Amino acid sequence: MNSIEVMTLNKAKILVTGGAGFIGSNLCDYFLSKGYEVVCLDNFATGHRHNLKDFIDHPNFCLIEGDIRNLDDCQNAVQGVDYVLHQAALGSVPRSIVDPITTNEVNVSGFLNMLVASRDAKVKRFVYAASSSTYGDSEGLPKVEEVIGKPLSPYAITKYVNELYAEIFSRTYGLESIGLRYFNVFGRKQDPNGAYAAVIPKFVMQLMQLESPKINGDGNYSRDFTYIDNVIQMNELAMTTTNKDAVNTVYNTAYGDRNTLNDLVGYLKEYLSKYNPKIADVPIVYGPNRMGDIPHSLASIDKAKELLGYHPEFSLQDGLKEAVDWYWENLR
Repeated sequence: MNSIEVMTLNKAKILVTGGAGFIGSNLCDYFLSKGYEVVCLDNFATGHRHNLKDFIDHPNFCLIEGDIRNLDDCQNAVQGVDYVLHQAALGSVPRSIVDPITTNEVNVSGFLNMLVASRDAKVKRFVYAASSSTYGDSEGLPKVEEVIGKPLSPYAITKYVNELYAEIFSRTYGLESIGLRYFNVFGRKQDPNGAYAAVIPKFVMQLMQLESPKINGDGNYSRDFTYIDNVIQMNELAMTTTNKDAVNTVYNTAYGDRNTLNDLVGYLKEYLSKYNPKIADVPIVYGPNRMGDIPHSLASIDKAKELLGYHPEFSLQDGLKEAVDWYWENLR
């Protein structure tokens, strides 16, 4: 079918911004295994050098330590690059509420720097990490790309502004772009530490230590949890599609199902208890709802299926089984 054709990229050079982060390092690893040249730009503010250890010495890998807030660093990183996978950002809704200025500097000014650098370097396509937070107070489920609400946090505002800038650069300068609205991505290399750690690795670490995970609210908030390999698939499809109707737009990047936080903890306890049966008996602690959180999130992935040929392979349960095994091996 014409709508899901992809181009064969021989010896293409890819820049992954935020390549030392959770998603970025997985993308670097994957595309190196596919024979691409990969450049990683990271300032290690939230990324980690240990995420690069498996391929740091790969002959097709280049690490540039720099900051997207510095236009010179961006221009240096895009030299000779065919495709940009822009993952660099300051994530976390709570962090943006505490420090909206830095969140804006990184996520908006840094994003604009990368667009300008990519335009000037005549990059073929700019694929970027957008966010499900863009749906804001829109209550309809499932979330459809063309229907959004008002943002509920500074972080959400920055990610929506990214989409607006990308659209303007495609219209004004002809820079092809595709935004991927990530929905609660999880998997190997996701950091369990820090005040703004994602919920799944944080809960895994607590359960491994026989500590009670704390759920914000009553546990009935639901999310479309998305395993990292589904996200890698979407990035590859977005980068390689030859369908002109598929570019200069945004896509939900998700599995297309939702589970409550209570469901999530139940699965984690079940899968971890094969390593330590005591984990099955660890109680859950509940606290107040978190400011800026939306109650329910569920993505329609029909657009990605139709235009990109997306077929996510990992459900929450499938992904958790793999993630739990990785965490047990690497984080104890």
